[in-house]
Amino acid sequence: MNKILHTQLTKMLKIDFPIIQAPMFLVSNVSMAIEAANSGITGCIPALNYRTIEDLRQAIINVQTNCDGPLGINLIVNKFNNSMMQQLDVCVELGVDYIITSLGNPKSTIDTCRPKGIKVFCDVVDLEQAKKVESLGADAIIAVNNQAGGHLGPMSPEYLIPLLVDNCSIPVISAGGVSNGDQLAKILKLGACGVSVGTPFIATHEAEVSEEYKQAIVDYGAKDIVVTDRISGSKCTIINTPYVQGISLKANWIERFLFKNKWVKKYFKMLRWFMGTRMFKKSALQATYKSVWCAGPSLEGVYSIRHVSQVVADILRPFMSEGDN
Repeated sequence: MNKILHTQLTKMLKIDFPIIQAPMFLVSNVSMAIEAANSGITGCIPALNYRTIEDLRQAIINVQTNCDGPLGINLIVNKFNNSMMQQLDVCVELGVDYIITSLGNPKSTIDTCRPKGIKVFCDVVDLEQAKKVESLGADAIIAVNNQAGGHLGPMSPEYLIPLLVDNCSIPVISAGGVSNGDQLAKILKLGACGVSVGTPFIATHEAEVSEEYKQAIVDYGAKDIVVTDRISGSKCTIINTPYVQGISLKANWIERFLFKNKWVKKYFKMLRWFMGTRMFKKSALQATYKSVWCAGPSLEGVYSIRHVSQVVADILRPFMSEGDN
């Protein structure tokens, strides 16, 4: 096997290959995480994919019972997630292997997990955020670039990865823009110790989203990905479906005013978050003409609906030559 695949990430999580199956809202599930572990990588599931704390508990137990590989849980650590501390308590109680924090301050998560030996990886989009989470004690940085699906960063992986590698002392994991082995090799050569891959895993048999959503990942290409800030209040990438083409992608002047007004912005963002998650859920789980599907440009490399194990094998195929290079 190619030596480039042996990285700080594979050592930290004791996995064969430096790939995290990214936590995807409404998509990631127990079956996907189990198949990821059985394929030599690791899966991460958003805690918000479960309506109750008991549902989250059972999901973690199911993964831990049915595979030997590491499991990660994604926590939204901003003030809109009222269940965050309960979700964290369950993760610590059951001893998940790592947590990925998103959209907020990870300090309490890091402080809670460090004594328990649970790794904490933090989503960042720039150097300022990276230095902040490093100072708080994060174990690794998830560098979210402008090729990511869902919420994305402003910088290209070619710029962001070297910037963080050169200025931070903790490992950098790249999120966004990988669907094949050539792209993985490029990211690793830039200095990242691994990648977080999401979009290609949407079009898998193990994903419990609608067949229409899966087929859209196959049928659409990178040119069909657009960015909007109207749905959840933050910029995110979606597929430019006929329904999306008929709506404005940018917040109107009233929405922009409400997002910035110090008296109401908190409540308006909460309302937008609630409305956006309802829209995503309806689109992801059932056929509807109001299709709003999250995806990144890496869908360009998806040509069929596969099993999770096949997605992993296809990404790794260029590395599976004889000898170590």
